[in-house]
Amino acid sequence: MLTRSEREKHLGQRGKVLWFTGLSGAGKSTLAIQLERELFARGFFAQVLDGDNIRMGLNQGLGFSEADRKENIRRIAEVSKLFCQAGVVTLCAFVSPTRDMRALAQSIIGAEDFLEIYVSTPLDICEQRDVKGLYQKAREGALPGFTGINAPYEAPEHPWLEIPTQRMNVGQSIEEILAALLPYIRGV
Repeated sequence: MLTRSEREKHLGQRGKVLWFTGLSGAGKSTLAIQLERELFARGFFAQVLDGDNIRMGLNQGLGFSEADRKENIRRIAEVSKLFCQAGVVTLCAFVSPTRDMRALAQSIIGAEDFLEIYVSTPLDICEQRDVKGLYQKAREGALPGFTGINAPYEAPEHPWLEIPTQRMNVGQSIEEILAALLPYIRGV
């Protein structure tokens, strides 16, 4: 089998996992998708993993119980580790509401490859952005265990990067992420 270093040398980049965490509606997927485009435009190979492409396939049978959420994160981390070892910059956009869940992901991926980005958008802003009406359903009791309403979200204590999307637009956020990220993934 090819080694990680051989794959990274071939791609001309280092694999890393950027783990975007924050409330639903914070902007995690928006940032991950735009970052993927920016990296691609600069010649890097990246892959976005988010609820839309993971829960419809790999994690289709999982619900939102505590055990299922943990299994969801475990599976995502295992896939992310494989991508990272193949030299891919992997952009994970998941609420991952507890520090324990994110610690599990980090332990699977490896601390040296896990870059946690806290998208620190306040709850009221997330509710205003909620195009799917999830927060309203949660407040009406139709979505029990919804993070931020009737289930807690534990903010990271020491994230690699914090992006306050209520004060920064998407372009500014991407520039800040790129400035921090490029030294980690450039050249092999």
